[in-house]
Amino acid sequence: MKSEACFWIPSDKKLQCQLCAHACMISEGKTGFCGVRKNENKRLYSLIYSSCTSVSADPIEKKPLFHFYPGTSVLSFGSIGCNFRCPYCQNFTISSAGADDRSLQDITPEDAVAMAKTDNCKGIAWTYNEPTIWYEYTLDTAKQAKKEGLYTVYVTNGYIKEDPLKEISPYLDAMNIDVKAFDEKFYKKICQAKLEPVLQTCIIAKKLGIHIELTYLVIPGYNDSLEEINKFCKWVVDALGVDIPVHFSRFHPDYKMTDAPVTPVDSLIRIYKEAKDAGLQYPYLGNVPHGSYENTICPSCGAICIERHGYTIKLTGFKEGKCIHCGTNIPLIFDSKEQKR
Repeated sequence: MKSEACFWIPSDKKLQCQLCAHACMISEGKTGFCGVRKNENKRLYSLIYSSCTSVSADPIEKKPLFHFYPGTSVLSFGSIGCNFRCPYCQNFTISSAGADDRSLQDITPEDAVAMAKTDNCKGIAWTYNEPTIWYEYTLDTAKQAKKEGLYTVYVTNGYIKEDPLKEISPYLDAMNIDVKAFDEKFYKKICQAKLEPVLQTCIIAKKLGIHIELTYLVIPGYNDSLEEINKFCKWVVDALGVDIPVHFSRFHPDYKMTDAPVTPVDSLIRIYKEAKDAGLQYPYLGNVPHGSYENTICPSCGAICIERHGYTIKLTGFKEGKCIHCGTNIPLIFDSKEQKR
């Protein structure tokens, strides 16, 4: 479904999109880098308003969000297109698709909210492909979701400009932001983007009161050096705080990047220890066999506050926002009604 887009300005014979950090100059009849925002008759349009490829009720832990309404279900929506070009994308069938490339289902904001409530989901997430380029729809749906008492989530690469982020922030509760690497050369070569705008999104989102967690996919030979990991962790500590959850995730070869091996678990464990040594209180490991690296550990006494096995959780040492063993506050947003069940 086509709808007029937000955040663009006229510029000579072209339009400049002001939604993401690419700031594309778009000629008449052409689309921007994302492939879904088009200049038609000197106006910018979204080609995918309400156009969905994927709908699924997921555990919130799958996003991954570990410190945000643990144990709840979230209705996840995806569309097509992306403003990155990651050659290892696991959702490349939709992220690389164009508006006419596959059958799309139109789901209005009102219907999306009704579906979430029918499925007993506590919130709505925009994920699978990049939600920033789906901005108009996500904004309208988020407004409707908040009216109905649902939480809202972006799973994003963080390549959104400050003004659109500020506009949606009153209606956006949480973001899991992918930091693909802590190296500008990686972003330019692998993602065809830049690192700095992503880091700024992290800082701005936190200032706006949005709950943030970060994901760092560890790719052997590309972004896995302990020196780079240490710089990244120290940046998180200094710019965002020691209590920001960071998910270091195991890489599996896919799409156009089949030359890199699966990340060794031993490498991830070393990264976990490096993150703790750098001052991060809540590092996690993802896509690994069950173990203690998915648990939420009290930074004061070392007790397990939340035990995770896959997407199953047990609030073994957490009650009313605190560690039950020592009383330390655990920075976690939770549903008190769910906890009492």
